[in-house]
Amino acid sequence: MTTPAPQHDDSSIDAARQCLNRQREAFLRDGPPTLAQRRADLDRMRSALLAKRHEIEAAVTADFGHRSPHETTMFELMTVVEGIRYLHRRLRRWMKPQRRHVAIHFQPARAFVQYQPLGVVGIMSPWNYPLSLALMPLATALAAGNRAMIKPSEFTPATSALLEALVGELFPREQVAVIQGDAGIGAAFSTLPFDHLLFTGSTQVGRAVMRAASEHLVPVTLELGGKSPAVIARGHAEEAADAIAWGKLANAGQTCIAPDYVLLHPEDVSAFALAFDAAVKRFYPAGPTGPDYSSIINVRHFARLNALLDDARAKGARIEVVGYNQDMALQRPNTLAPTLVFGAGDDTRIMQEEIFGPLLPLCATDDIDQAIARINAGPRPLALYYFGPTGPEREALLSRTTSGNVTINNTLMHYAQDDLPFGGVGPSGMGAYHGIEGFRAMSHARGVLIQGRRNIGNLLRPPFGKLADAVLKFMLR
Repeated sequence: MTTPAPQHDDSSIDAARQCLNRQREAFLRDGPPTLAQRRADLDRMRSALLAKRHEIEAAVTADFGHRSPHETTMFELMTVVEGIRYLHRRLRRWMKPQRRHVAIHFQPARAFVQYQPLGVVGIMSPWNYPLSLALMPLATALAAGNRAMIKPSEFTPATSALLEALVGELFPREQVAVIQGDAGIGAAFSTLPFDHLLFTGSTQVGRAVMRAASEHLVPVTLELGGKSPAVIARGHAEEAADAIAWGKLANAGQTCIAPDYVLLHPEDVSAFALAFDAAVKRFYPAGPTGPDYSSIINVRHFARLNALLDDARAKGARIEVVGYNQDMALQRPNTLAPTLVFGAGDDTRIMQEEIFGPLLPLCATDDIDQAIARINAGPRPLALYYFGPTGPEREALLSRTTSGNVTINNTLMHYAQDDLPFGGVGPSGMGAYHGIEGFRAMSHARGVLIQGRRNIGNLLRPPFGKLADAVLKFMLR
């Protein structure tokens, strides 16, 4: 059966093009904003988010069916509020021209790098963290002096409506605008001639976004996903279980950097399973329909996750639901209990696709070399986790694998470090933001040379003679 092409409203696309033109005209008319203007924009964002905390929690819960307000506050508000505070404090230093070295044979002269705003930044945000993954890129774009247009996910209509209203209260439309619409609008949005485009989402859609952006040579930052492994040193399974259970089950596993599968010694599998089950029961004592456990975003993704389990089961894997008593009825729609998968082969979909849900395959490996080989046999992951002591095994994992960020003896926490760049590599992403890397990704680094009127370089102009020979000999020494 052929999937129909996404439908869209041409008037919405035309309105997006007109918005881009107005923003670009305003950028050229007004010039780069000052430090004070950028800090004022960031302060307004931060204050508005704090004031609308409960509205944000309600909107996200409406879109998911259920999500813990505490998780929403931690992952949607706190990360952005802390990120804004970090940008605010460092912006003065980042905006200053940076002195660079000038070789002796070009003296007298001085050189520096000037970080300029690019202009208009396009931001395409996903549904799993619909507020923070729109507003953290926006805060970074504004800190770098840009204007921005945001295309939020159509899967979270309540949060997208709140985002549009929030942005409309804070900024004129010629500075920041939200463009809503379906997948067709999203595809058209990616074809617009932005000065930079940041996309967060799946690898498959990321490829299409990059192809569309290439038509206008728009530089892209792609924050994608993949299968992020957690490697456990022998004998450390029980202490790793708590951190992996928390990182895997936050937002019911609908997190791009959630542990996707676990690599551990065969003799540790049973101990890990028991400890994981105990951790889930402590975290969610009321079971999967309790107040702190999230629902799957929609029927489509709920069906996809169940299909992964059915495929694994049909191919010989053992499926074990954990963390709750079987007599706890799953009465909440689109709710999937935490599930361990044992013995899933490489031919199963659950070992080939990013899971993005509360399902966790356990893969037995005899030693660190086997674990490294298994990781390197697949696409480079967005995140990598290791549980164990300092030593040659940990160093081997870090030196012989390539991934996005790494957290040792915990999960997810690298994302919360504002001073670290965040991004993937290869199929898990391109480019990075957060930290000074985010500011620079959304800036143009313009090199400036100020030359003295009389300098050695002037001696290399024709007509050439013995003096030029002497200068070249000195320079090539």
